[in-house]
Amino acid sequence: MTTNAAPVLEIRNLHKAYGQLEVLRGVDITAPQGHVVAMIGSSGSGKSTLLRCCNLLEDSQQGEVVFCGEPVRWRGQGQSRRPADRAQVVRIRTNLSMVFQSFNLWSHLTILQNVMEAPVTVLRRDRAEVEAAARAYLDKVGIGDKADAWPAQLSGGQQQRAAIARALCMEPRALLFDEPTSALDPELEQEVVRVIKALAAEGRTMLIVTHDMRLAADVADHVVFLHKGRIEEEGPPDRLFRDPRTERLRGFLSATQAA
Repeated sequence: MTTNAAPVLEIRNLHKAYGQLEVLRGVDITAPQGHVVAMIGSSGSGKSTLLRCCNLLEDSQQGEVVFCGEPVRWRGQGQSRRPADRAQVVRIRTNLSMVFQSFNLWSHLTILQNVMEAPVTVLRRDRAEVEAAARAYLDKVGIGDKADAWPAQLSGGQQQRAAIARALCMEPRALLFDEPTSALDPELEQEVVRVIKALAAEGRTMLIVTHDMRLAADVADHVVFLHKGRIEEEGPPDRLFRDPRTERLRGFLSATQAA
């Protein structure tokens, strides 16, 4: 990717294995400020694992994770490698808000309380200020009228939009989306797609793992196709989807169009 924007996140030669199973085999990805990077590929290609390694929810065995120019500090090697500085991990995680496929809302809290919880508890921000911001973000994603509802009272699309509002309320440097629409039926999926497109139009930095090729084509500045833990092909979406250069990507796109 060629850009003058400073990177928010850089992944360099990342390797991740679970025992003898190699999931990532030397991956390099850069997410510049204000850009959207979409990751596509078949199930088991390493997309979600890569996203979790970016957010330090998973430990990698080799390679570098660099956040805003600051490399993660490690101790140990191979399967024993762990982040060396817990405070650094917390700082990075709070600046890389993640939106999961399964929403992960707390069922015992209202939607407003879900959105407010982390900024108040983790960041120690003023509760009144956080509540004002939380209500504004719920309005932004189109569910301001659901602030006092419980998660079980919302549709899947509304719950996912609440999860996006919760991520935004952390005021992160980047948003990480792990298959944000795959658990939704087509009608509800479009509610979430509209929100993601609006965030992209604002210039939010985002990494998106998605099965939705139209979403990747519409919002991404750069698309990465992963196959068996390696980057098989990458480039701008207009070129990648119009003129794939590798047989594996051509086969993958044909399969998704036929599905």
